[in-house]
Amino acid sequence: MNSTVWIVDSYEEALAKNIVIVCLGFIINFINGMLVVTFFSSTMFSRDSRYILYIHLVINDMLMIFVSVTLYVLSYASPLVNVSWCCILVILGKVTFNITPLNLAGMAIERFIAICKPLHHSQICTPQRTHIFVCLLWVLGAIPFLVDIIILLLTQPISFFRSFVPCYPIYVFPSKAHQDNTTASQVIYMSLVWIILIYTYCRVLFTARKAVSKGSANKARSTILLHGVQLLLCMLSYITPLMYIIITPFFPQHRTKITFCIYLFTNIMPRLLSPLIYGIRDQKFMKQMKEYFTCKVIIVKIVPSK
Repeated sequence: MNSTVWIVDSYEEALAKNIVIVCLGFIINFINGMLVVTFFSSTMFSRDSRYILYIHLVINDMLMIFVSVTLYVLSYASPLVNVSWCCILVILGKVTFNITPLNLAGMAIERFIAICKPLHHSQICTPQRTHIFVCLLWVLGAIPFLVDIIILLLTQPISFFRSFVPCYPIYVFPSKAHQDNTTASQVIYMSLVWIILIYTYCRVLFTARKAVSKGSANKARSTILLHGVQLLLCMLSYITPLMYIIITPFFPQHRTKITFCIYLFTNIMPRLLSPLIYGIRDQKFMKQMKEYFTCKVIIVKIVPSK
């Protein structure tokens, strides 16, 4: 998102963009919130590593959407933000963004173990180990930004943290060392995740061909393939600057509209697809959601009549 967009946009256009982003963010988090409530409504989900990883992905996306929408609105409402507060928002947004592909890799590994090593699945993928794995994801997601903070402390005076800047990563982490750290971490993490997804998909595909009962193996293969599709959607954020450079020369008078559409397409929409890809597709989860919320609606209707 361009740092001067708040200057160029008219009041009506800025208001319309913010309403769209806030409404979409609310809708996505509302849907995800229903999924979270469904997960905690039954203990059977908390005993299954697959659902634990899934709900962690949902909660992580909710945090990312909240931070992303907050930063977007701030870019219009308060163009200059205290560096310390901006650091917290930017880091939280970046960490949650990093965790998404790592979580997808973890979900692919869990499906690989369930199909290719079914006799060991219950011993390997226990709820306790899954919770430890989730903690590890947060550590891995935070490492690049701990490095960024260390670089910032070494290169900037303490007064920098009391100053006010536009709340964008390029202003908070301005040095070339920060850019190199970001590039290196993205390449390492994405390469690792793609290797895991391709390996698990090929192994599950091979197992599905040999299996007498192909149903569960084929379903796992489709699930891992969907992980790859969502990972591609997540990676769109990495090519946002390139998309902007390619498209803008053709429509220079619509520069801010292009920026808005790219942000919507690469940051917001992929998070809308997560519950559709996993939650609605899972029959057990959907059945529990329907029963739980149908029961709540009936109770709400009956109580006032008393």
